[in-house]
Amino acid sequence: MTRVNEPQLFNFNGQPTLDSREVAKMIGKKHAHLMRDIHRYISDIKPDPKLDSAQFFIESNYKDANGQFRPCYLLTKQGCEFVGNKLTGKKGTLFTAQYVNLFNDYEKQLVARPQFQIPQNMAEALQLAADQAKQLMAQQPKVDYYDNQMRNPGLMTVTEIAKDYGMSAKDFNKLLHQFGIQYRQGKHWVLYQKYADKGYTQYEAFAYNDNKGVHNNLKWTQKGRKFIYDILKEQGIVPKLEQMELLPN
Repeated sequence: MTRVNEPQLFNFNGQPTLDSREVAKMIGKKHAHLMRDIHRYISDIKPDPKLDSAQFFIESNYKDANGQFRPCYLLTKQGCEFVGNKLTGKKGTLFTAQYVNLFNDYEKQLVARPQFQIPQNMAEALQLAADQAKQLMAQQPKVDYYDNQMRNPGLMTVTEIAKDYGMSAKDFNKLLHQFGIQYRQGKHWVLYQKYADKGYTQYEAFAYNDNKGVHNNLKWTQKGRKFIYDILKEQGIVPKLEQMELLPN
């Protein structure tokens, strides 16, 4: 069983990666110092047209305790090998053993994932998706945390959910605000506190600049989608598909 404090992989565009903050902990180095080293590695790689630094180190960011975005990197397996080769003695051996186990376990979990059933109607589809998403989180080890949390194909944008109701994202966000689900904070919509820890939304990494940078976007989980469905249905608002089913023959 994986312990909570063990390093966790993040599935970025289909490939597992390891956050540079995790790597820094694993090798006993300050994150700032590891970032300095990675910048130097990238600088050494750039002159060679046959090499792409993004195959090793992918630019990303994270929010610190003060809510400020700070730079970090996502290291691919090749990136971990790159760092591991720079280490000597026991420290290098332990790091190599750790990251090799992480990536191998990740690949095994991909093979073992369960298949989804085919729902028969909209309500059943939403409930099934929410239940299976919950089961996946319980079954997958901590090492696969980012794959479930941030690259889960079940995550949806508000635009996608709004289309089910024949609405624009702008109008749908206002509707969710009207029913006390979310409020606007700067340029972003945020859930009210009573819903914030229910697992209705998650952050998903969004790649930009040819996959060399990452931003975190708020998306809705299947559980959250089911929550929205139930709230709106209580108000007599249902998806377009159900609106068609309610029309007289």
